[in-house]
Amino acid sequence: MSAVESADSRPALRYGERRTALLAAAVRVGAEQGLRNLTYRAVAREAGVAHGLVAHHFGTRDVLLEEALQYSLAKSVPAISARPGSGDLDALFDGIVEMVQTLPHDLAFQYELILESRRRPELRPHVQSLYRTFEQALADELACGEMDFDQNFVHLVFAALDGLVFQQLSIADPERTDAALAHLRTLLALAGHRST
Repeated sequence: MSAVESADSRPALRYGERRTALLAAAVRVGAEQGLRNLTYRAVAREAGVAHGLVAHHFGTRDVLLEEALQYSLAKSVPAISARPGSGDLDALFDGIVEMVQTLPHDLAFQYELILESRRRPELRPHVQSLYRTFEQALADELACGEMDFDQNFVHLVFAALDGLVFQQLSIADPERTDAALAHLRTLLALAGHRST
């Protein structure tokens, strides 16, 4: 089936749905083809719309990139805990393996952005925003569990989590990831007892 045939067979999108469909398409293009191939035409082709619609909704490629990042973060950040705000250490990281399996494009898009920022320093603010968002969500969850860790400790825990997510996305070994996350929770519990 060609891109034109698949676009014609899709139901017409309502006004409010177009922007979301374009963001989802941008995330898929960035994840599958890399950020260098994230063009209006590629996003339009993926979404099954005219490329002028992408320009109309976002204006610049930078705005498209920023909004696609926020779209992917809104889907992936909540998976830090199965019960956000509960302070339950057992719920912390409980949905990570499932998140990697259900949101691979969102996560791959984020990693593509991180890697591309090495070649294009102007992308670094996006990467810093990505890491701040995840680390703040983690810090908030730890605070709900009455664990008072400094930002450096939160950074360390998130770096471990980030590495596990990257490996799960790349290697697809959910059992190993789950086992490592269980150990990470144990380490957090031990560190939490020492910090109080």
